[in-house]
Amino acid sequence: MCKSLRLWQTAPVSYSRSSKPLTADPAWRSSTSLQAAGLPASVRPWLLDEGSLTARLIDKSQGEFRVQRLHQGWQRPLLSEQRLLGLGAAQWALVREVVLRCFDQPWVYARSIIPASTLSGKLRRLRHLQNESLGELLFQHPKLMRDEFELALLPPGSTYIHSSLQQDSPAWARRSRFILDGRALMVSEVFLQQFQA
Repeated sequence: MCKSLRLWQTAPVSYSRSSKPLTADPAWRSSTSLQAAGLPASVRPWLLDEGSLTARLIDKSQGEFRVQRLHQGWQRPLLSEQRLLGLGAAQWALVREVVLRCFDQPWVYARSIIPASTLSGKLRRLRHLQNESLGELLFQHPKLMRDEFELALLPPGSTYIHSSLQQDSPAWARRSRFILDGRALMVSEVFLQQFQA
């Protein structure tokens, strides 16, 4: 195994009371600390792009793009997600999992964590997203703020990825916290093996 892959071991499994299988919490690292270590040239521009991933995928696929919702429900976030969002261990959040498909192929798996406190006022509509793009809505917000990216290299078979998308090769992932009107949510994105940079 190469040195860079050894660096990315998954953290201990985190438990949830939902009916979903146990999920491995990746070992996230700040993007600034990793750039010196070298990211693959093919995926680096995608991992570090601060714009809308949805808009970029629509452009890359020449409009052959759609969002497929895999799961949406109330769960306890993973430990690192709780810490990133400042949530207590007993707090629940709306967890949304989708796959972003280009040319009808699964290119990106996205996991969003939306605390209950965020889902009020104008942001209440986030409760009712079906196969709509969360990213498209976020980047329309005039006062959107986004924290620095955290990156992880997921091992083959990582259970962080939805069970319907399991793969036998490593996958690069990124996540960041968004702030809208002083309220936070988190979005992580995993670039799947069919993704074409």
